[in-house]
Amino acid sequence: MSLCGLLAVQLLLMWQVELPTEVAKQNPYTSVADVQHGKRLFAANCAVCHGPDGSGGRGANLARPKLQRAPDDHALFMVIRQGVPGTEMPPAWLVLNEHEIWQLATYVRSLGRVAQEHVPGDARAGGKLFESAGCTGCHQLGSAGGRLGPPLTDIGSRRGAAYLRTKLSEPASSLPEEFLQVQIVTRDGKRITGIRLNEDTYSIQLRDLSDQLLSFWKDELVSIEKQPGRTPMPSYRDRFSEGQLDDVVAYLVSLRGAL
Repeated sequence: MSLCGLLAVQLLLMWQVELPTEVAKQNPYTSVADVQHGKRLFAANCAVCHGPDGSGGRGANLARPKLQRAPDDHALFMVIRQGVPGTEMPPAWLVLNEHEIWQLATYVRSLGRVAQEHVPGDARAGGKLFESAGCTGCHQLGSAGGRLGPPLTDIGSRRGAAYLRTKLSEPASSLPEEFLQVQIVTRDGKRITGIRLNEDTYSIQLRDLSDQLLSFWKDELVSIEKQPGRTPMPSYRDRFSEGQLDDVVAYLVSLRGAL
């Protein structure tokens, strides 16, 4: 091993020795100032993967009330400090001290808290419109519904009314970084549109508009057309009246999880 390699290993071991062995069960730094400093730390260290608002990109969506890997403060601190082995999530202890990790955790928690808004519209009527428009064919509510679009079980706790109304009117206005609609043509002439799930040099996997998982070897295809900025979700600007849009937004805002 080279001298540089030995020095790197020694530095790593020194950092590991200095890591605190006892970690609080609850976050001790939750003031407004801590949230603001955590926001700056997030922008500098995390936004490139998790998105500027934490809604996801190469990294997971953090703008949700419950995080699978971090159900409590202690678990969130450890995930940030240690990283997630086998993923692109690096350990933060290399660049942040314990206080800063707690502040970052405070800000991450704040991303999943959207206060329920009082909005015009009838949520019950909006729920009926949501169902009659076939939205559950693409979106999950609880354990039911399709998987082509994102699940909406707790969308009201993750997104505000203004965002939801814009999404209904202009569905392509904000798409996740990894989202890509594609259209493929097979050698037997079939034209299939769907959402790319994975792609490598030799194959491509997608979910088609009927919510079926499909996989193809690229040498089976005549063409692959990538359609960035497009989405299967239609605009409801002209399909619903202003009052109906109010009703659907009220319904979506009411979805807070545990359906």
